[in-house]
Amino acid sequence: MSPKVFLLPLLLSALLLTACGGGGGSGTAPPSQTAGTLVVSLTDAPSCGFDAVNVTVTKVRVNMNATASETDGGWTDITLSPARKINLLNLANGTLDALGQTALTAGHYTQVRLLLDPNTGNSMANSVVLSSNGSEVSLDTPSAVQSGIKLNADFTVEAGQRYDLVMDFDACKSIVTKGNGRYALKPVVKVVPTALNGISGFVSTALLADGVMVSAQQSGAVIAATVPGSTGEFGLTRLPVGNYDVVITSNSHAAYIVGGVPVNSSTAMVPISTSGAPFTLAASSLMGSISGSAVLAPASATESALLSAKQAIASGPTVTVRYAGADLVTGAYSLGKLPLAAPQYATYSAILPLTFVGATTLPGMGKYKVEAGAAGYTTQSTPSVDINAADATGVNFNLVP
Repeated sequence: MSPKVFLLPLLLSALLLTACGGGGGSGTAPPSQTAGTLVVSLTDAPSCGFDAVNVTVTKVRVNMNATASETDGGWTDITLSPARKINLLNLANGTLDALGQTALTAGHYTQVRLLLDPNTGNSMANSVVLSSNGSEVSLDTPSAVQSGIKLNADFTVEAGQRYDLVMDFDACKSIVTKGNGRYALKPVVKVVPTALNGISGFVSTALLADGVMVSAQQSGAVIAATVPGSTGEFGLTRLPVGNYDVVITSNSHAAYIVGGVPVNSSTAMVPISTSGAPFTLAASSLMGSISGSAVLAPASATESALLSAKQAIASGPTVTVRYAGADLVTGAYSLGKLPLAAPQYATYSAILPLTFVGATTLPGMGKYKVEAGAAGYTTQSTPSVDINAADATGVNFNLVP
């Protein structure tokens, strides 16, 4: 679920906000020989089981000092007044939402903070809308929301020039359950390239009601993910140059995998299917699930495990078919909608349409490697979980530093 600003000026200019001064940022630009312009946008990756994921942005802060605290000097602020409540799920397939711009002293910047409006009382500043019943539920927010979500950034603003900064807010990884119908925000945000490059394609519109998700992966790690739009078109945008495996999943079909898609340019999209020949997925008559717990020791008030169900294509890549976060309090997790049918695999070719064939998988058809990981804890895995006869339960992990 990931939208951004400057590259779509005709569509997004109405959303561009004038920066308000604060912490060193004033509305008046310094002389052009000493200042440049910073433009900030927000984008997103798809969520898991929600019709909306809302965050309310109040401010973006930048500093040349990578270790500056929120009370130190040297900050330049873009203040959103009033604060803006943004549904991250509207920011898919390369869409950008402009947060604002400000004049910056020319120089090298190494720290960015994104500030959200904290939930207080019955506030719905940050919330999710559940797909199961359409109800809006408030998100518990960590203290980092008030001091700012600290992002890894490293950019230079040249005098008289414009620099575009795009923040990718991963909704799926940022929402964790807390039991008793409660949810918490565990912000996962990264700075991504501004250029609209990456991988594009189409799935059949007949599949759109079946929960299709498309991801770009490297060695089984999800680098970017999205959901197709109403025309079936999808875009895995703003990818670093490299080779990617594209994985297409849905609620009742076999997984489709395109191996070794090359992204050789920071400004071009690589098509893997067309509107005239969209991907049509083969049905999987049987689907299964894997569940259990992933407990952190010592426990964390803000961190939970991320679980991934993986398969390896014989003589091909290892990919993640499903992933989900564990409950923040209990550690409970469930990886559902796992196909028992063999995945369909095609090696990338510039000649379209691609030809898919049923793939032999390791550890075997209807079997998955389950991996559990969390920041600051050692990743663990179970090499072969068999769901051919029945759903697998009690697949448990105890993660330690």
